[in-house]
Parts: sequence; structure tokens; C-alpha cells
Amino acid sequence: MTCLALYVGILFCIREILCLNLFVAYKICAIMLSGRFTDAEKDCMIATIIIAAATCLGLVLCVLIKPEIGIKKFTLPLYPFIALIGAIAAIAFTPLTIKDCLDGILGAGAVNPLKILTLFISVTAISIFLDEGGFFEYLACKVLKKSGKSKVKLFILLYITVSILTVFTSNDVIILTFTPIILYFCKSGKIKPAPYLVAEFAAANTWSMALIIGNPTNVYIATAAGIDFLGYLKVMILPTLAAGVISLIVLLALFRKSLREPVLLPDENISAPMKDKPLCILGLTVLIVCTAGLAVSGYIGIEMWQECAICAAVLIISALLLCLFRRKKPIIVGHALARVPYQLIPFVISMFIIVLALDKMEITKFIASAFSFNELIEYGVGSYLASNLVNNIPMSVLFSSVIVAGNAGRYAVFATVIGSNLGALLSPVGALAGIMFSSITKKAGEKFSNLDFIMYGSCVSVCSLAASLGCLALTLMF
Repeated sequence: MTCLALYVGILFCIREILCLNLFVAYKICAIMLSGRFTDAEKDCMIATIIIAAATCLGLVLCVLIKPEIGIKKFTLPLYPFIALIGAIAAIAFTPLTIKDCLDGILGAGAVNPLKILTLFISVTAISIFLDEGGFFEYLACKVLKKSGKSKVKLFILLYITVSILTVFTSNDVIILTFTPIILYFCKSGKIKPAPYLVAEFAAANTWSMALIIGNPTNVYIATAAGIDFLGYLKVMILPTLAAGVISLIVLLALFRKSLREPVLLPDENISAPMKDKPLCILGLTVLIVCTAGLAVSGYIGIEMWQECAICAAVLIISALLLCLFRRKKPIIVGHALARVPYQLIPFVISMFIIVLALDKMEITKFIASAFSFNELIEYGVGSYLASNLVNNIPMSVLFSSVIVAGNAGRYAVFATVIGSNLGALLSPVGALAGIMFSSITKKAGEKFSNLDFIMYGSCVSVCSLAASLGCLALTLMF
């Protein structure tokens, strides 16, 4: 089934990569040049497109040139500020009003960015809490010890471990945790880290498709389409499995020569006990309850974002009480709360406002009308490529609106989910995970350039995209 999916997917992907973007641009220009709109309306449309394009270009340049700035002891990411400037420009220079923004952000509809952000940040907070407790570092070191002297065994164990953890937590947190450990291990063992870094990043951004909580893009796209936890899982489990198997095969083929040599590092050099075992047990318990709660939330009348927010609040309160009972300072709780990605709030809301401006000028309808031949491939390949033009979170906000505007079906929704995850593998621009990954390797002095990222990532992602889209077609067909 996987081979058939790969064959079908490759045929369509080649065609779409060659002509999709040109056709979309032609369609929008043709409609704008028709006599349907007045000169004033055309001016507003052009202004809206310029603001959206300038914001996207600013985000790409920010990622490639200067993703963050240092202010004394603090480091601030630049991308939320660029998105915020774009949102302010959209309100100032387009027909979009503040009332339109408030109605969109606070509305009762499915696409409510506040609910979506609450869901993702709550799950991420639980994952970060486990990381601060030393759980992920403990597991990583166990995996390194289990590998013995075999690079192939280390490679496969690392891939499997990252894959499993990513499914139930967050790919961003896993990358933040595992990347420094891999770099340290490889430096101590005098081995090239590239195979293990690529395997970690590929696993984290492939298996993140499996559950709705694996990636903020999953949450946004699925929630906007009104798809619940189990409805998402039923469709995405086989495409994720197909992409995961194909990516591992491709990775083993890419690095087959470098994996033949033995590891020089003795096992005893790698050790990391849990920082706080009781808090880790508490965090794992809440994560399991949260995941189970998401599966049944649709049957008990609680929205997914409410269930996740309750679980996160219970974890923080329980951890504080446990620290009080043990007469220990709640350092782990404080560090976890400080590491929560609050910058996503202004970033996502700002991009949502820009998409509202595109909606008001009916530009999203024009894009939707261009996706009219094959939803599965056009939305899958389109989202994959668009992720690397604007980053996968803004892409998800835009494509969710395009899906709604075009009354697209389930093929479009799940194909966009696949493209948003695998698009992260093509270049560092594709996702916030890529930005963090590049930043960590650069700070560690590791020579892993953007060109290396694209070279390895394109090999893995194109094959995985073809397999997962082909498998999705077969899944939805039956």
C-alpha cells in the first residue's frame, strides 16, 4: 500500500510543483483585471496583497538573516514584531476595521484563534513541564546507552524515540530538548552529528502529523474545519505511518556510509537522572489524562481547548501544592511557565488579522477558485511549498480561510495538514522548529548550513509528501 501511495503521489507532485503557483498568480491577476471591480476596489486589493506579501517577505528575511535580538540577558524573537507591523498596516491601509478584527478574533465560529492558541499552549506547557523535570533528557540518555557501539542502532533508536515522543507531546519541545544532547554526544564521541540531527528533525516533523496536538498547524487547520480528536486520528494515522516509514528508509539510504563506523564514546559518559521524579510522574499522568480527554471530549460536551486548559491548570496547581508539601521551591514550575511560547499569541493573531483583510477583499476566494482540479494534490503541494514562503503557521491561517472560502472538502483539509508538517523539512523557513533548530546548531558551533538543511530535507520531505498524500487518497477513498 505504501509503495502504491508513493507512486501515485510522485506523479501528481511533479505536475503540481511545476504549474501550481503560476496558475494561482494568473487566476488572481485575471480576476482583478476584469471589469468586475471599480478602480477604488482594485487599489484596496493591491494594497492588501502588498501588505501581506511584504509581511511574508519580512518573515523570511528575519528567519534567514536575524531571527532574534539580544537585550541584556534576554533574547527576543523578531518574527512576532514583523507580523504585528503587518497587522497594523492592514488595519491602517485596507478597508479592514478594528471591529472586523474583534469580531473575527472573539467570534463564536470554528476559526477562533484564541481557542486554538489556548489548546496548543496548554499542551505545550505540559510538555515543557516534563522537559524541565528532566524526563526527555533522561529518555534521550537511556537511548544513547542502549545503542552501544552501533551507529545504525543509535540512529534507529533515536528516530523511534523522537517519533513516539512527538506524537504525544510537541515537535518544538522535542527539538529544543534533543538537539543539544545529540550535539554533545557526537562531539564527545568524535562522530559527525548530521545523520542524527537530520533524523531527529525529520522524525519530529513527520510523526507530528499523527495527533491533532502534535503541531500548532494541526490544531488550527483541523479546528477551523470542525474536526475533532478521533475524527482527525482516523484519517491521519495511515498517512503518518506511510510518511514515517518512507522517511526512515530514505534517511538510512542517505547516511548508509557514515553509519557503518562504530561509536567511540563509552556508555558511562552519558548519564542524566530525572531532576524531580515525583513532578515527572505528575506531569506524565496529566499528559495521559489530557490525551485521553481529547479523545472523548466530543462525547462529553467539552471543547478540546477547554479540556487542555483545565489539564494545564491542574498540573500547575498540583505541582505548586506538591512543592509546598515537600518544602521545595517551585523552580521547575517557574522555569516551565517562563518557557511557554507566549510569542505565538501576537504572531498568530497578527497573521489572522492579515488573512481577515485578504478575506474582506475576497482574495482568499480567488485563491480557492484556483484550487479547482485536484484538492488533494493542490492543497497538499500548495501548503508544502507555501510553508517555505511564509512559514507553516501563517500558511495554515491563510489556507484555513481558503478552505472555508472555497467550500473545500476533507481532501483539502488533511492534505493541508500534511503539507504544513512536511513543509518544515524543506528549509529553515518552513516552521518555527526549523528556526530553533538552526539557532541551536549555530550557537553550538556546528557547521550545518541552510544549504545542508535544504539538501537533506528535500530528499526526505518530497518522498514523504508523495507517500502520505497517496496514502491519504487511498484512506479517504474507502
